[in-house]
Amino acid sequence: MNITKNFQGKVAFVQGGSRGIGAAIVKRLAREGAAVAFTYRSSPDEAKTLVDEITIAGGNVIAIRADSADPEALQQAVRQAVEHFGRLDILVNNAGILPWGSLEELTLAEIDLALAVNVRGVVIASQEAIRHMSTGGRIINMGSINADRIPVAGGAVYAMTKASLVGFTKGLARDLGPRCITVNNVQPGPVDTDMNPADGEAASQLKQLMALGRYGKDEEIASFVAYLAGPEAGFITGASLSIDGGFAA
Repeated sequence: MNITKNFQGKVAFVQGGSRGIGAAIVKRLAREGAAVAFTYRSSPDEAKTLVDEITIAGGNVIAIRADSADPEALQQAVRQAVEHFGRLDILVNNAGILPWGSLEELTLAEIDLALAVNVRGVVIASQEAIRHMSTGGRIINMGSINADRIPVAGGAVYAMTKASLVGFTKGLARDLGPRCITVNNVQPGPVDTDMNPADGEAASQLKQLMALGRYGKDEEIASFVAYLAGPEAGFITGASLSIDGGFAA
């Protein structure tokens, strides 16, 4: 199988990359030639397995333990990646958590954590990354189709955190346009991961809401991210792009 090396000589930083969609993104970017640094918080075994798999396949990757809710740890992780690889071209803000429940049930600590990881973590990583990013860089935020549609109760806080990325993406795209750095927001629908498995309790209900009637695959999301990070997507910026199997159709 011929693999296009779109990212030969490029360096990517994936925030939250040890499992699920994040791991698929790390694999895809590495397979296309990028040197990749990714963060993890509580899954060291998965992180080591991913590093070993990519290294054996000839890729160049490092794992950095960093909590996305900790601004200083996140800043240092970006700096460590730059120090290790010498540059930074691509940032993927993938780390996220899923607070779910009615507003009166969620605790203040749960709400604060959701804001810290899903919103502030994106802002902090982007702020630090652009200090090191050269002309023509790429920033890709991982939002959610729930920013546009919440068909069941319990998702108000989660939707709020993901909707905030729409505005942040637009504003940052304006700020970085003169440097030819693009900023985009990917909004997946239900994807088969350990956070929301295709055979989980809510799966049958969610599938009925989707035009394609199935969950997405993490590789499908990764391929979309790779496109936005690549040379053919240089005229796309400030966009929130859905990859949701028709969830919002």
